[in-house]
Amino acid sequence: MKDGIFYMNRAIELAQNGIGKVSPNPLVGAVIVKNDAIIGEGWHEKFGEAHAEVNAIRNAKIFDFTDCTIFVNLEPCAHKGKTAACVDAIIMGKFKKVVIGMQDPNLLVSGKGIAKLQKAGIEVEIGVLEAECQELNKSFIKYITTLTPYVMIKIAQTLDGFIATNRGSSKWITSEESRKLVHQFRAEYDAILVGSGTVQADNPSLTVRDVEGRQPFRIILDNKLTLPLTIKLFNDEFKANTIVVCEKSLVKTQKAENLRLGLIKVIGVKLNSEGNLDLKETLEILAKDYNIASIMVEGGSKIYSSFLKEQLFDEIKIFVAPKLFGNGMNSFSELNIASVKDAKELKFSKTETIGEDILITAIKI
Repeated sequence: MKDGIFYMNRAIELAQNGIGKVSPNPLVGAVIVKNDAIIGEGWHEKFGEAHAEVNAIRNAKIFDFTDCTIFVNLEPCAHKGKTAACVDAIIMGKFKKVVIGMQDPNLLVSGKGIAKLQKAGIEVEIGVLEAECQELNKSFIKYITTLTPYVMIKIAQTLDGFIATNRGSSKWITSEESRKLVHQFRAEYDAILVGSGTVQADNPSLTVRDVEGRQPFRIILDNKLTLPLTIKLFNDEFKANTIVVCEKSLVKTQKAENLRLGLIKVIGVKLNSEGNLDLKETLEILAKDYNIASIMVEGGSKIYSSFLKEQLFDEIKIFVAPKLFGNGMNSFSELNIASVKDAKELKFSKTETIGEDILITAIKI
């Protein structure tokens, strides 16, 4: 006989099918079980469309679930948004029991779905594989509780810590396998963020290639609007996905208007005490105005350093190639830590081999 952990693992597995398709909604999978057999499965497939529980009920092709248990990794919603409330579908189906991985972290709705199910006489169990369910929806949790995106910093560097040579050469430090994985990350995150220096040096496309997936927003921090209108990001087929963040006083200039005429979005924010764009305000606007729940920061060194200084990141993924430069551009050249006690401390989360490289994941503590 299979236990609840088995079925919740299956719900998590199903939920992952929605990666890159449902944000800013959470990833949710549902499994309907009767007499120790799965009779229906579903997941939230696309933002604005039916939720996992409803899809599982439809796929079961029966109408009376009196002796059934439904396993779902996130508390079913009790409010009507773009779709009907999932708890209503469960109650209408006369389910015997609902097993929930974790409560909805949205403080406005948390616990309401559970309470409505219990009021209807349905048995509810909460907290099965809770840590795994939280990890699955870490971006959603950050977004819905802080109204700012989950931020992952991605770095490709040599064994001695350089992201480019002294002459700015950086293609390619890491292996083909690592670069393909980065494209997978791009498809999974809502947006990619880079500084104007990276764009000037590399004129990148910042698109998803070599893997299937949606094209993310491309965010450029360009406080003085110095980038020429001829760069790839302003002229390719995905230019409407490009957002330029500049000093607030420049949003009404002719340069900003020319960008908008070219379908580029322009955001103005205040400058911080160091004369750089205020990253906190930037993240808040991106979440509020564009529903961006997750961002991958792709460079360069100054941008990496700024996110670390201000503690505005959640995790760092560093691809380390078995190469040595001896000198060059350091990954965090702007940190300028003078004492060991002042070092930015993180916690290692995972280490894996990707092609010839090592991928190290560390999280903020």
